[in-house]
Amino acid sequence: MSENLDSIGEVCEKTGLSARTVRYWEELGLLPGVRRRAGGRRVYGRDELERLRFIVRLKSLGLSLEEVRELNAVHAIEGSTRAMLTRLDELLERHELEVDERLRELMDLRDDIAKYRDHVRTRVEGRRRKKR
Repeated sequence: MSENLDSIGEVCEKTGLSARTVRYWEELGLLPGVRRRAGGRRVYGRDELERLRFIVRLKSLGLSLEEVRELNAVHAIEGSTRAMLTRLDELLERHELEVDERLRELMDLRDDIAKYRDHVRTRVEGRRRKKR
């Protein structure tokens, strides 16, 4: 049974990515082994589509393209999904800690804003009383 191959346009519709992004990720080596038809047009199978969706998911979790490339390299060198998943877990742990730190910083900023707003309101109210 032959595999259903999609054009770059079809892949873009299915993933929400632009053709430029798909080509760029291929150039970076994040999408190895993309096949081409006789006319040189790229075609994508189920594996490439799954890999693109996986990259989109990793990006949504805050991983950089360099980190995705590192995961590809770990998988290629080790030949093991387990090794890649172990490294992914380490990267996600680091990103989770960074998010926790940013949340703390944002909560501190929120508190500072609230305190300063109180200060500003007090001054505004003070001026209104003086004008009466």
